[in-house]
Amino acid sequence: MTTEATEKRTPVTRGRLPLGVYLLAFNLFAMGSAEFLLAGVLPAIADDLEITLSSAGALISAFAIGVVLGGPPLAILTLRWPRRTTLVTTQAVFAASVTAGLLADDYTVLLITRFLCGLAYAGYWAVAAVTAIGLVTPDRTARASGVVVSGLSLAMIAGGPAGALLSYFTGWRGGFWGVAALTATGAVLTLVAMPAASGGAEPSVRRELVTLRRPQLWIVFAATILSTAAYMVSFNYLAPFLTDVTGVPGVWVPAILALFGVGAFAGLSIGGRIADRRPTHALLAGAIGILACSVLLAVLAEHAWAVVPLVLLLGIAGFVLNPAVYGRVFAIASAAPTLAGATTVSAFQLGISLVPVLAGTALSAGAGITSVTWIGAALAAALVPVVILDRTLTRRE
Repeated sequence: MTTEATEKRTPVTRGRLPLGVYLLAFNLFAMGSAEFLLAGVLPAIADDLEITLSSAGALISAFAIGVVLGGPPLAILTLRWPRRTTLVTTQAVFAASVTAGLLADDYTVLLITRFLCGLAYAGYWAVAAVTAIGLVTPDRTARASGVVVSGLSLAMIAGGPAGALLSYFTGWRGGFWGVAALTATGAVLTLVAMPAASGGAEPSVRRELVTLRRPQLWIVFAATILSTAAYMVSFNYLAPFLTDVTGVPGVWVPAILALFGVGAFAGLSIGGRIADRRPTHALLAGAIGILACSVLLAVLAEHAWAVVPLVLLLGIAGFVLNPAVYGRVFAIASAAPTLAGATTVSAFQLGISLVPVLAGTALSAGAGITSVTWIGAALAAALVPVVILDRTLTRRE
């Protein structure tokens, strides 16, 4: 379950998690901010590099492809490395790639470095999740995973917007210089403060691959893709939904989007505390919650008094199941969790990547913006039988 035979599990007290878990979350915040920052500076990049907006948008796709493809291969490649070494190396590659893209001032180089950033980000995220569970006792793995994932949600609601604001005053490169600086700082802190290892059996590529063949793991991966796409499809189109349908003034949109982030933190906290003991309850609660919120958003779209609290509730429902997903993965693949954890990361990103495809198909066919919430409802409805199937197989075992 670890990368070094001599590693020992770090003892923890019941009331708190080790500092290393929060350091992992900080590092994901720093690196994840680069993913969400880009959307806010695309026009500036297009103007500066004299490219089309669609070409600039390919930078988002390059990062996403790197994340989807990078996790599992890097998990195998670095399996026998000490985890701290893997964490610091991926952070260094990420910071160096960001810096190279900024210094080159060339679109092709920027495209390549964005792909490399995605690879490094996937490698870090996969190892961070496994490292977190190695720092805590087995009954707290979902809670630790929830804290680590909270770094990503913080990047979405704070890191990206803050970087975009910095870029507004300093030019589009300013926000990315900030990301590089935070990532480098996190790498130094990891080198100094993170335990060199986190304990268990000698790693085995064969055992990792055999574990990945378990059908139940792929059921959880399917749940990951469905759940992520279910809440992200509504979140990604909230701005036009609020202004065009609900009639909310544009100045209030950022504040309402922030409510989703508040809900995400609440959901992670709740999910992390219940998922270790009742993962199916957390998964079903999240699925039904996303389904209900999505349907109500569509039905009550014109009423701000209903839409605003529903955005908060959607954030709670969407993220209450994230710790349970990781908890289930590491419960099923407890003997060889690294490759399974990396594949979970790819599944998350694949769920996010499906959003523009599904929403774009509906909108291109002439459907209104409320169609995206119906898509979210359909995905959440499809998630329910997947969760029940996972529970049924678990009971049989």
